[in-house]
Amino acid sequence: MPGRVLIIDDEPNIRKMMEMIHGNAGWETASAENGESGIARFQQDPFDLVYLDLAMPDRDGIDVLRDIRLRKPDQMIVILTGHGSIEKAVEAIKLGAFDFLEKDCSKEKILLTSRNALDRQSLAEENRMLRSRVSKRRKFLGTSRDINDILQQVARVAPTNARVLILGESGTGKELIAREIHERSKRAAGPFVKVNCAAIPEELIEAELFGSVKGAYTGSVASREGKFQAADGGTIFLDEIGDMSLRVQTKVLRAIQEGEIEKVGSDKPVTVDVRVIAATNKDLKLEVNGGRFREDLYFRLNVVPIVATPLRAHPSDIPLLATEFMKSYCAENDLPQKRFDDEVVKLLGRYPWPGNVRELRNQVERLVIMSPDRTIRVPDLSAEIRFGTPMVGKAGTSTMQRTGSTGTERQPAPLPENLPLQEAKRRFEETMIRRTLDRNNWNVTRASEELGLERTNLHKKIKIYGLTRNGQRDE
Repeated sequence: MPGRVLIIDDEPNIRKMMEMIHGNAGWETASAENGESGIARFQQDPFDLVYLDLAMPDRDGIDVLRDIRLRKPDQMIVILTGHGSIEKAVEAIKLGAFDFLEKDCSKEKILLTSRNALDRQSLAEENRMLRSRVSKRRKFLGTSRDINDILQQVARVAPTNARVLILGESGTGKELIAREIHERSKRAAGPFVKVNCAAIPEELIEAELFGSVKGAYTGSVASREGKFQAADGGTIFLDEIGDMSLRVQTKVLRAIQEGEIEKVGSDKPVTVDVRVIAATNKDLKLEVNGGRFREDLYFRLNVVPIVATPLRAHPSDIPLLATEFMKSYCAENDLPQKRFDDEVVKLLGRYPWPGNVRELRNQVERLVIMSPDRTIRVPDLSAEIRFGTPMVGKAGTSTMQRTGSTGTERQPAPLPENLPLQEAKRRFEETMIRRTLDRNNWNVTRASEELGLERTNLHKKIKIYGLTRNGQRDE
């Protein structure tokens, strides 16, 4: 189905011809005689396609192209050029124009180009819709102060081209933050390319990032495009950048500083327009001090730092996250929607989640698939969640450590499965009291309220179990 086209050209005959060709084919047309009036007309109404003359007296066509792309990055633009200005038309393509046509081309070629541009626009719109659906399914969620702070930082930095360094433990949603920045930026219509720097072997990561020419290395039978080129006009997300070698760091620094890359096996620079977002679970300051990370690259990346807080720091978000994951997995697996029992919600909120949101998502997926009833109850939970003891740490140790906002807490090991019932109850009670006291910084009043015990009774149990503030038993 034809769309709406705007023709910007200082030659009346060209405007009249283009309007007639498109009008006879069912297109709605409008025209402007120079760059300024073209921009003004473009701002009045939406157009599916703009034909733009390169050589106009008031404003250069390249300048007008930049202006239109700034206002609408995904606008379809076809350049109209005369003989001898092909080189400039190629420059316009690099700046985001869809195609270029010489002014004396045939009616058939003009309409074919217009239809192709319209098809490309439809595909781009379909891709945006699909990305929107994916982002709704995997969105950075939460209502806590920590999450709101992060979302406010995202809202401020997204519309700019500033580089962002996302810091945080594994599983805290660093990639989701990066995608949120991209989706809210002027580059949202462009690609979002993720590179896991820790997953690519050292001997391959340079070619993966920058591409290679045929014969550059053994097995290189054809030229290939790298991730930086694939992200041109969009965003590249360098995940786990703290694991990148110093040699590759040097080339990434050049790509950021100069906006140029060189393919492996070539000394010809290639210009790229890419926004860089990086993430790591390492302390890059320590890596710099240890000589494992370039200081100049660190400062280039760390323009706007965003810290993804661990899930244990904002437990109030756990019920919301768990419910959203459950809805998503029920829909994906064609299962009836389920619900969490209130006791399950309490236990999920008390568990320290060393694997953060990723661990919570995996646990919810297992519960959705394996729980036979519409209501997920305490027996459906894994032992570590029921007892609040994550299965991490060195084999053979009787305790585990987790670091929270108040310091390091010692966690008792999971209970053996062959204990008598009374002994299991006793150990479980000791575990819950110890964890609740640690979580409340040994404020007995608050801990007794959370446990539902009288304060005097809690003091008695502390004495019975020989609990002390440093987490050691007083034998």
